[in-house]
Order: sequence, then structure tokens, then C-alpha cells
Amino acid sequence: MHRRDLLAAGAALAAAPAAAQAQAPAQGQASTTLRVGMTVADIPFTTGQPSQGAEGNRFLGHTLYDPLIAWDLSRADRAAVLRPALAESWSVDAENKKLWVFRLRSGVRFHDGSPFTAEAVAWNLAKLLDRDAPQFDRAQAAQGSLYTGNIERWRVRDPMTIEIETKVVDAVFPYLMVNVFYSSPARWEEVGRNWDRFAQRPSGTGPYIADRFVPRERLEALRNSQYWDRARIPQHDRLALIPMPDALTRVSALLSNQVDFIEAPPPDAVPRIRAAGHQVVTNAYPHIWCHQLSFVEGSPFRDLRVRQAANLAIDRAGLVQMLGGLALPAKGMITEGHPWFGAPSFQIGYDPDRARRLLAEAGFSRANPVRTRFIVAPTGSGQMQPMPMNEAIQQNFRDVGIELEFEVMDWEALRGRRRLGAEAPENRGLHANNNSWAFWDPDIGLLGPSYGAGRVRGGFNWGNYQDPVADALVVEARNTFEIEAQNRVLARLHSRLVDQAMWIWVVHDTNPRGLSRRVRNFTQAQSWMQDLTPIRMQG
Repeated sequence: MHRRDLLAAGAALAAAPAAAQAQAPAQGQASTTLRVGMTVADIPFTTGQPSQGAEGNRFLGHTLYDPLIAWDLSRADRAAVLRPALAESWSVDAENKKLWVFRLRSGVRFHDGSPFTAEAVAWNLAKLLDRDAPQFDRAQAAQGSLYTGNIERWRVRDPMTIEIETKVVDAVFPYLMVNVFYSSPARWEEVGRNWDRFAQRPSGTGPYIADRFVPRERLEALRNSQYWDRARIPQHDRLALIPMPDALTRVSALLSNQVDFIEAPPPDAVPRIRAAGHQVVTNAYPHIWCHQLSFVEGSPFRDLRVRQAANLAIDRAGLVQMLGGLALPAKGMITEGHPWFGAPSFQIGYDPDRARRLLAEAGFSRANPVRTRFIVAPTGSGQMQPMPMNEAIQQNFRDVGIELEFEVMDWEALRGRRRLGAEAPENRGLHANNNSWAFWDPDIGLLGPSYGAGRVRGGFNWGNYQDPVADALVVEARNTFEIEAQNRVLARLHSRLVDQAMWIWVVHDTNPRGLSRRVRNFTQAQSWMQDLTPIRMQG
């Protein structure tokens, strides 16, 4: 039975110690609630390592929970950078470059009142990585596998210091720790060592405390008035997270005052939102809407000419227009001007004539088309407007000699298929997956997707891309600890991946959000993650 089905609708989640940390409004003051319309179809896992992709991390990971290292989301004018969170500092050992030392913040407590310590960190790593540990949770382990795959072992040095050793030297390891969250061992014991019961009464260290959960409908949380980061105690009393996978439903909910904050409004709704006096905010951020290609036997994309033709067949300017200008044409994984962009020789753009010539060289034509099948989802975290976009690309492909069929599935199901790898029996006959991607850190954006020599099934290299040149650059980047030098290696790697047309890169979106006229003091950071805590509700 799915743990969601164990929860009675409207079940109260907060225990007495947590309720004591949640501060009620002053007498005579109205309670304020920030209501968020998410693009996902269900509430992400509440146990600590959220489901539902990066949107799950944004709305459950960084609200009920905390990582050791977090993003500084306080500014809109620059790309987000790393900042200390549950770890006050971290460093790599001078003698052993695989050994990282994290010195933890003192005085932090879980929502149930128990202390956050190095033992708690070790316990949480075991819940994700040690199959023999009583607290190991297969569901959380699957969600965290993208970030924990390089962890070999860990050791408590003292009550506030934890050592984590990686399998290979990895200079970008701190970026991955942003996505690993910490649940209360005391609460797990309290509920009988049962993760399903923990899901009903979650306990983290975050700025919000879970209060009420209606499966597939909403999760409500109270502000944590005793939160360890005094600058991030929420400026509203309650947070309501509401799954709304349909874009028009989200817009209607905003216009009818059912929600205050919506993700990914469709472009044609932006004028209506603004005409009603609400806000639409945008900003550049590290994200690419793409198709991750399969390189397994039988995939037409094993041929470089077919990969390049597919990239040249797409009318990106037309897609940007269709998206109401809320996107930028992609010329690779990374945005131009970014330190990692480099100088690719293959120039991605709209050139259907060249696409036809490349396909002809590969033995294909409109009369004898490439036949390919992609998995797509109708909605999901960062997926923009996936069906209209894919249908436009389908027509572009047909014009040059590529016949594209879709297998449509739920977003979380698509993510499951991606974790399985392209060679899995479930993915037989599929040649790409439409899982949009982020490049907020080097591992997710470049190193993981391109590393074939040490590929881990369930990691970032879904399609089994293999390239010795890329492999050598990945190893060089992981062994380069000085940031500017590391950036130069990453730029060379990105140039290589574009020249090899590793994926089909379509557009970078500008991350539009619709905000009620009542919302004040929200800073849209140049990041996938966002900080809701400063928001004040007016009126």
C-alpha cells in the first residue's frame, strides 16, 4: 500500500512539541496563509527526501527540512551561490581529496525537540545508502540516488563533526549536498520505526512545521517560530501546498483568489493575470528544456548526423513566440555568457535544409524517415508547456524526415523511467525522454550526464552516452578544486557535448510565476529553488 493511502484526509500532523514551536498570530491579528499552486499532481513525499523532482525539493525539502549546504536565494541580480545551512563550514582533507569534513551548526533542533547532531547526519545517510540499516527507506533512497551515488562511507568524528568520503575525488561534491535533507531519528523511533507513520507526523529542522495533510489535495504547515536561522522565520503564519497539474486550473485559482502563488502560468494567460492586478515575475535561471537521447543498440541517435539534424530541425524562435516570449532559444545545455558555455563549433539553430542534408547522408529522407519514439509528460516540475511544445517539434521533425511518436505518462512515472536507464526493459523502443534539466551545479548539468566510463544506472546519464574525450574532461573537472580553473575545464566539456549533440536542447525558460496582488517581499532568485519565507501577505 502506498504510504499516501495510509493517511486519513485532513489528518493532523503536528505533535505537541512541534505545535509549541509554531507561533500563533498576536491577539486581534488575522492569521495569514500563503497558498501555493504547484504543477505536480500529488504532494511530494513528506518523509525527508521528497519525490516529484526539483519541485518536490523546492516545496517540501527546503520548507519542512534543511540540507547541510543551501543556496543563497536572497538576491535576484546574480546566480545563486552556496551558503552554510546545517553545516557551518565544510572542507576537503589536504591529504585525502576524497574526504570531506562538515562542521555542524550547534543549537539546531528538530521539530519534535530532539537535537540535530553528527549522529543524526550519519543516521540519515544510512537511511539512504545502507540497505542493512533498520531505517533504510527504499522510497527515499530512490529519490536521493541522484545526489548520494558517490558517497562511499561516513564517520562521526565528534558530536558536531561528520566526515563523508566519496568513491572518487569530486571537487563539485558540495553542490550535491544541497539536495540531501535530514529527518528526525527520534520521531522515527517515536512512531515505531515506521516510515509510513513518520509520513503522517514528519519532523525536520526547517522553517515550517507540517500541520495538516489531505492526500493528493493539500499540505498545510505552520511557521516555525524557533527556527535556527532567525532571518528566515516565515513572515506568514501558514503555508498551504496544493497540487494543480493543469496550467489553466492554476490560473483560474489565482484569478478567483483560491491561491496566492502559482508555478508556470501558460504564456497566453499572462495578460489576464496582469489585467486583474496580479503580478507575473520572471528571471533567468539555470534550466534547459530538452530531450535526453538514448544511445543503446537500435537508437537512431547513435548517429551523430541524426543528432545534429534533430537539433537543427527545431524552430526555437517560433517556440519562444508560442511561449509568449517567456523563454530563450538554446544553443546547448548552458546559456550563452555563462562561464561554462565555452566555444562550440557546432552552432545550434534553425536550419532545416542542413538538417535534411545530414539525414540524407545518414540514409534518411521524408520518404524514408527516421522513426523515433519519445516519452513525455503533460505536466511536471520545470516542464513548461510540454504538450504544445512537443507537438510543434513533432511537426518540425516531420518537415525534415523524422517521424516522432509520443508515449505520454504521468510526470513521476516519467522520472521513474529515467532513473531506470534507457536500456531497461520498460524503455525498450524509446529513443529519448523529455525530462527538463538543470545546470545549477556542475555534476547535474554537465558531469553526470556525460560521464560514460563510470556511469551509474539510476544516475544522470540516462541514455548511456559514451565519449572518451568527455570522460577525460569529467575526471579533470572533478580533480580541479580552484573555481576559475574548474570553470575553464567545464567550458571545454560543454563545447565537446554540443559538438557531439549529446542531447536535443530546445529552450531555456525564464521561470514565470503568478503572484496575487496580496503577495509582498518575494525575491525571485536566479535558481531552481526559491525562498518563500520572506513573503508577507497584505490585506
